[in-house]
Amino acid sequence: MQENHLAKWLNNELTEAELTEFKKSEAYATYERIRLMADSMEAPEFDVEQALAAVQNQRTLKDSKVVRLYPFKKFLRVAAAIAVLVTASYFYLNTLEENVRTAYAENKEIVLPDNSEIFLNADSEIAYDEKNWNQQRTIELQGEAFFKVAKGKRFTVETEAGTITVLGTQFNVEKRKDFFEVSCYEGLVSVLFNGTETKLPAGSSLMAINGKVVEAMTPTTAVPSWINKESTFKSIPLRYVLDEFQRQHNVIVSTENVDLDQLYTGTFSNTNADLAMKSISVPSRIKFKFEGNKVLFYAENTP
Repeated sequence: MQENHLAKWLNNELTEAELTEFKKSEAYATYERIRLMADSMEAPEFDVEQALAAVQNQRTLKDSKVVRLYPFKKFLRVAAAIAVLVTASYFYLNTLEENVRTAYAENKEIVLPDNSEIFLNADSEIAYDEKNWNQQRTIELQGEAFFKVAKGKRFTVETEAGTITVLGTQFNVEKRKDFFEVSCYEGLVSVLFNGTETKLPAGSSLMAINGKVVEAMTPTTAVPSWINKESTFKSIPLRYVLDEFQRQHNVIVSTENVDLDQLYTGTFSNTNADLAMKSISVPSRIKFKFEGNKVLFYAENTP
């Protein structure tokens, strides 16, 4: 994202090409939600002409230079808009007073005020408004979580990639960099992705890689495999598999002469690192070296 896109966006000055680029950025979804909240707030009155007059009155009588004030007017408008945005941002973030985060190799279970349950996978985070939960049943998610929503309760999960709306169901959501997947295990899930709504009945999934929807693995179990301490993949680029291995085992992964775009199908253990490395390396025809908390995966023909 170009540094000046935010200011130009606030003033509706982006070209179509710049707006398209800005919408692709990970920060856009958050800025858009904050902007919508800012629109509902009443900004303090700000008289630009009065401010300019005050500035002129403070100039010394010896100053005889003619100064064009139009750029300064524009600056004041942008500054006022950004001030409203910052205020709205502060208000928005502080309404989500309950925040839960997991580290690498850590899972957590959270019970919501309506007895809905959330199981948070490694390196993930949720935020929600506990005090106003009955009026605002919305969860902000970064990472991966499995949800068991109480019967008859409407529920919304918001991510940077898309929004998921459900009614008394069980589903899994994963949003990592360039990777987005929603799987329904019970009931019906509505997914809004790239402006298109998709209904997912039980036993179906929606997956997107680099912003494009791809064929997804069909859930065949009652819960996602990571709940049972395993990570399962079907035709997923190896780079995402190694990222997940790194998260589940709290190690630093590097590669040498490895095709990270090759597709991997298989399962690895989230509790046994040595077994997991073998489960990844054998079908991928690569080798590994494990020292301390560092793992090097390399091609067999690497010198």
